[in-house]
Amino acid sequence: MWRGARLAALPAVICLLAGTARAQDAGSSTSETKAVKTPTSDKKESTAKHKLGPLDITVDWRTRVEGWDWFQGNAGNNNYAFGHSLLRLGIGQQSDRFDWKVEISQATIFGLPDDAVVAAPQGQLGLGGTYYAANGNHNNNAYVFLKQGFLVVKADDQKARFKLGRFEFFDGTEVKPKDPTLAALVLTRLAHRLISNFGFSAVQRSFDGTQFGWDDGSNNVTLFAARPTRGVFQVDGMGELDIDTYYGGYSRAVTTAHSAGQLRVFAVGYIDHRTTVLKTDNRPQAARAADFGKIEIATYGADYAHVFHMDSAGTFDVMGWGVLQRGAWGVQSQHASAAVGEFGWQPPVSYWKPWLSAGYSFGSGDGNPNDSRHGTFFQLLTTPRLYARFPFYNMMNNEDFYGTLNLKPASKLSLRSELHALRLANAQDLWYQGGGAFQRKTFGYTGRPSNGLRSFANVWDISADYQITKYFGTTLYYGHAWGKSVIAALYPRDPNAQFAYVETNFRF
Repeated sequence: MWRGARLAALPAVICLLAGTARAQDAGSSTSETKAVKTPTSDKKESTAKHKLGPLDITVDWRTRVEGWDWFQGNAGNNNYAFGHSLLRLGIGQQSDRFDWKVEISQATIFGLPDDAVVAAPQGQLGLGGTYYAANGNHNNNAYVFLKQGFLVVKADDQKARFKLGRFEFFDGTEVKPKDPTLAALVLTRLAHRLISNFGFSAVQRSFDGTQFGWDDGSNNVTLFAARPTRGVFQVDGMGELDIDTYYGGYSRAVTTAHSAGQLRVFAVGYIDHRTTVLKTDNRPQAARAADFGKIEIATYGADYAHVFHMDSAGTFDVMGWGVLQRGAWGVQSQHASAAVGEFGWQPPVSYWKPWLSAGYSFGSGDGNPNDSRHGTFFQLLTTPRLYARFPFYNMMNNEDFYGTLNLKPASKLSLRSELHALRLANAQDLWYQGGGAFQRKTFGYTGRPSNGLRSFANVWDISADYQITKYFGTTLYYGHAWGKSVIAALYPRDPNAQFAYVETNFRF
């Protein structure tokens, strides 16, 4: 049976015939940031504008078919495929003093497995099980809702902007560096780590609130206060959640003759008023069920990225990102941290334009489930798939040693491959998955026991993005995970997993 099947038939039928889709940029795109570190991947919004009189018309239509071969336990269906379609239709106008936009979204998810959710600790066997549980145990689901509706007021000198309404927000994207390599580095390796639209998911999220920005070219100040909407995994993305989110950031550009850099200092406030929702952490069930305190967390951080253009040796880049968290995790106090460091090199080779990078990512875990402290880094309202392309983990209680290779064989084709060596940061904490709250009565993150182990998984993947025409592109992705002791203890029949998808994206 179709659930909420308003305006669903056409996208679903064409999705079945055509395959799948992906947006090729961040900003107001229908997918997550294109995680290919090339100078051409720094677009925030579609450059094409289509007019209906004085009005701007936008059409974003993404479809995707996902194939899952999840880690195999003793029960449930871990091997299946399903599809989804996300159609976004927008109308707006831009002027020297005012901008406005109204965008309607129609999400369709079909063919979900009804046997990919089993009892804990195995739980949901891939995102097919997640979508099925989030939509009332329905195989086929569709809904229409307001994705964006906002007004922007600009100062006479264009330096200050004030936005009010429903819109998307991505931390770290407040400034678009003029250097294209730096812009790609910031967009794909620093942004979206704490606040984002969960663009990879079938429905995504928006925010209801306000945003203020001031920019003089070298300096930028951004302030943001809003509440996240529902959506992400459930097709109903209309209502908002009882969660307050605040962001304040200062960015400064650093430019020399042969290099460019950007510094950002920021703080994020997060208050979850849903005191009856069971928190996901490593405490016993009884202790969590008795905790009706709010989550009130302040996250303080900074990041810096720099690129060095050296004619004979190529282009080098370096970046660092780090945060501290303090506050209240219900009745516990929050003391957590996270950090990322990365180094990259583009050799002076014109053929295939290789870009190699290596890095380390750390998100703290909790070492004692019975004390008054919560030490797990909390990733707020993120798009985890940007940094975990096989989305069975995130930055929470995680250590990630990784390397990437990007290639550009042709102007319309980009290739990317990643290799990750993963382990849990703390053996007394959980294996976490998810990207933040999306329903009123579910927490937004799931956790599986570590059984006192740390060795987690090795992951290799590869993707290809091809822009077939100006308005139509496609993506193919394949990832393989070799599960280690943490996963093998939970899924003894096969601790290995595979994930693949085909995506197409039409943008007009």
